[in-house]
Amino acid sequence: MSDKAPLPVVLYWHMHQPSYEDPVQHHYEAPWTYLHGIKDYVDMAAHLEAEPLARAVVNFTPTLLEQIADYAAQLTAAAGGRDGLRDPLLQALAGPVLPAEARQRLILIQATLRIDRAQVIDRFAPYRRLARLADWVVEHPAGLDYLSDQFLIDLLVWYHLAWLGATVRRSDARAKSLIEKGGHYTLADRGVLIGLLAELMTSIIPRYRRLAEAGRIELSVTPYSHPILPLMLDFAAAHEAQPQAPLPLAAGYPGGLERANWQIREAIDVFRHHFGFEPAGVWPAEGGVCARTLPLLSAAGFRWAATGQGVLRNSLGVQAPVADQLHRPYQPPGGPVCFFRDDELSDRIGFQYRSWHGDDAVANLVHELERLADQDRPPGQVVSIILDGENAWEYYPDNAYYFLSGLYRRLAAHPRLQLTTFSAVLDALGSEPIRPLERVVAGSWVYGNFAIWIGDPDKNRAWDLLVEAKRAFDRVVSEGRLDEGQRAEAARQLAHCEASDWFWWLGGDNSATNVAQFERLFRLHLAALYQMLGEPVPDQLTRPFAHGLVDGAGSAMRGGH
Repeated sequence: MSDKAPLPVVLYWHMHQPSYEDPVQHHYEAPWTYLHGIKDYVDMAAHLEAEPLARAVVNFTPTLLEQIADYAAQLTAAAGGRDGLRDPLLQALAGPVLPAEARQRLILIQATLRIDRAQVIDRFAPYRRLARLADWVVEHPAGLDYLSDQFLIDLLVWYHLAWLGATVRRSDARAKSLIEKGGHYTLADRGVLIGLLAELMTSIIPRYRRLAEAGRIELSVTPYSHPILPLMLDFAAAHEAQPQAPLPLAAGYPGGLERANWQIREAIDVFRHHFGFEPAGVWPAEGGVCARTLPLLSAAGFRWAATGQGVLRNSLGVQAPVADQLHRPYQPPGGPVCFFRDDELSDRIGFQYRSWHGDDAVANLVHELERLADQDRPPGQVVSIILDGENAWEYYPDNAYYFLSGLYRRLAAHPRLQLTTFSAVLDALGSEPIRPLERVVAGSWVYGNFAIWIGDPDKNRAWDLLVEAKRAFDRVVSEGRLDEGQRAEAARQLAHCEASDWFWWLGGDNSATNVAQFERLFRLHLAALYQMLGEPVPDQLTRPFAHGLVDGAGSAMRGGH
């Protein structure tokens, strides 16, 4: 038995969805917020609730919190027999009459196949049979004339049953009953499912708030719409890690400093509204930091920030940080204390362990942490495991139920490892000096640079379109053409246009399907901004400007290396 103090380990889950709501028609263009809500957000809360000694940090983006609350209200109304659902999938699931037009039915059928085939669809025999028939219809649309409403109803019900969190399917009698029934679902069955979805979505924010109030998790936030703040301040920030990266035609984003501060303030306000207190920590969107953004975060009151290992590598000027360099907090000039992602361990969870037996994956991760715990280490050492809290799990068996439950159980009881939070690490350090970080090279958690968001012709074109919209915003505001309420509404809409997600999905390495969806949403948000400003929508926003490659390329998940 080692006489060393336990090694602090922080599991940091980043929960994020951009605004999928059409800002003019107010329906949802994509269902990912509520689908991840009924699966990943409730599952993670349940795993944390089940292990009293577990600790973690959970990050929520404000746009996600707002959409969770909106879906909770929509579903609660629908469960009470009132209209108001603004999501096409939910409308079809709840509505007594299905769409009759062939194209709309085909869109619904295609939507019900958008989940991992091997780990999700194929594990439920009734869903697997329905999906095979749906595959044939997608290839032979003329066959739609021969499919009954009951087929489409059962497909819709099974899609939502399959998206339910593993903890829900195990514990909720309604979910068990619907799964056991297998098919021929009635309108009453669909009403039961809508009621379950309403309860799940309504429970998410209160469950995490209770966990935080009990000291079992720490909650943090991201600037409001998940913008890349360093690029808003200066496009040339991309050159700090990639000196030859092509930049947009525009010289920079107008008024970027003011907008960065707006994004930070608004994030704190939204977080406080939903959780009742102000966050101590921040995950800058995509872990994107630079020497100019960190002081903004500190001035807003943040005690700590987290970012990627590549940023530390570039800032230290080393090929790869050794454990003593990586596993510790740093104090950058003028900014909050910074923690850095362990790419190797984080990416094992994100990519490698999905194909392992859950017990083997847990044992492997614990072994790696034990090895680090046994090394000589000065005070202040902490291993930061940071990754997406939603997209990885559908590729694991049973939504990673065995892996996550085993991971929390093993780590919470381990004598040489201590699950903790970033604020608790700083509290334990007390007056101990924190190693200074003399300089910060601008970058993100992906590769330590901004290549995912700028430098590609399509990404640069998107920045130029955003710059033009921002200039229109500035002109209309300066001319006093908006009252206070209109100005606030336009500023919020501008923020949705500033989200990092549009730039992530644009570019030649992503699938045509993903590019089409996110490029269209970006143009919708920009067009809505012009309409709010009372300005004509530029003709260029009526046409797609980006096209992806073969379907299946690109992903919501990427490694840090």
